[in-house]
Amino acid sequence: MMNGSNTELKDRLRSDRAFSLLRSAEEAAQFIQDGMTVGVSGFTPSGYPKAVPLALAERGRCGETIKIDLYSGASVGPEIDTELTEAGMIKKRLPYHTNSVIRDKINRGEIDYVDLHLSQSTQYLNYGVLNKIDVAIVEGLAVTGEGHIVPTTSIGNSPSFIKNADKVIVEINLDKPLSLEGMADIFILDNPPCRKPINICSPGDRIGKPYMECGFDKIAAIVVTDMKDQTRFLSKPDEISKKISDNIIKFFEKEVEYGRLGKSLLPLQSGVGSVANAVLYGLCDSQYEDLTFYTEVVQDSMLDLLRSGKAAVASTTALSPSPDALERFLDEAEFFKDKIILRPQEISNNPEVIRRLGVIAMNTAIEADIYGNVNSTHVMGSKMMNGIGGSGDFSRSAAISIFSTPSTAKGGKISSIVPMVSHVDHTEHEVMVLVTEQGYADLRGLSPKEKAVKIIENCAHPDFKEQLMSYFERACRVSALHTPHILNEALSWHSKYIDTGSML
Repeated sequence: MMNGSNTELKDRLRSDRAFSLLRSAEEAAQFIQDGMTVGVSGFTPSGYPKAVPLALAERGRCGETIKIDLYSGASVGPEIDTELTEAGMIKKRLPYHTNSVIRDKINRGEIDYVDLHLSQSTQYLNYGVLNKIDVAIVEGLAVTGEGHIVPTTSIGNSPSFIKNADKVIVEINLDKPLSLEGMADIFILDNPPCRKPINICSPGDRIGKPYMECGFDKIAAIVVTDMKDQTRFLSKPDEISKKISDNIIKFFEKEVEYGRLGKSLLPLQSGVGSVANAVLYGLCDSQYEDLTFYTEVVQDSMLDLLRSGKAAVASTTALSPSPDALERFLDEAEFFKDKIILRPQEISNNPEVIRRLGVIAMNTAIEADIYGNVNSTHVMGSKMMNGIGGSGDFSRSAAISIFSTPSTAKGGKISSIVPMVSHVDHTEHEVMVLVTEQGYADLRGLSPKEKAVKIIENCAHPDFKEQLMSYFERACRVSALHTPHILNEALSWHSKYIDTGSML
């Protein structure tokens, strides 16, 4: 157990009962037994428990037979996904991950994986479709006098895990400053058919409480740590990412020119990763101002937009900047307190609110086909990458749904624009704008054949453009004409890559 000063602990543990529940990580890990379902806080490697999962993994390495179903908000840090996977302790995982170790086990069939739209995972839990949570392990800033938990840098599914859990283990993380308190806005939905409207009409609206309801009767142990989140490094925007960003901004400029958008655009959502981060960096030097965000993750570029005054407010479920940017953010938490709102993911990703606000959704694709269908999860149709995450929550209800991808992969051997995607996550009906470094295709109001021509001409790499147009023209001659395909050839590009290592 990490020892903080008595004064500091009194600021964090606000009752004698909380002090009476102090345990070591090893003692707390004993509450988790074989066959249990465990819910952990965290959304991206942010605000997730570390000490107790590490202690649990050590039990597995020492020979104990423990297999658990592991639920989270989204991806979490290596202290959970790497360590528990290598210890052979995960039977089933949901609803999202970004970990290469667990990815390998999933694709070898050694771990069952349930890929879910992130906004729906709590409803599955609350309705009893998923197993009840035996133990929830959540990171917190503090435990209130009533036994409620003040969250740190992410919310995710934690409020619903706590609500459904038999026991709760709290990791109080002294590395996270108390100045974060008040950033959270916790509101849990009722099950249908009793739901009331979610009273969010602008990204800055607050509707909930600054803590997650729990109560001491559920808290089995409190563990004090000072372990840092292992957030991901973000590579500097490369030439391709910059061109993708430029093309998205060109699209915005056209929308402003047509009078469909103003200088503040609409509330923005952006996916996770270096390309998504680069897209938002492109807005730093743009003409747009008073930007707002209704999104699921805040990364480096969004923090810089808030610092510069180009953006006014960001509603999110997680703060996930790069390691250096995280340290700077924690030092400046007081500055951001009125600019960032942390919500449960069933609110941050809620289609009702996304539709009401008219969000511009910007997400990434593995591949797209000439008719605008997008694959964002499976490599060559079968190998799981990470999962659908929140992209579907946003794209299905967005005012404008944008998907971007580099036009090639694997050093130019794979075309990201193909005749038919090998797996469909986002259908042609929700993909409104497709962007690569080659250009953008506005697909709104177009028939399938019109979409195909625009995607091939504007988005495909020159090395593959002729092949794609040949496929399309031949398909038009031999198949039904609404969405022309040559079925025995549609997936031949993928088969060729598997056989030869290249689509060329």
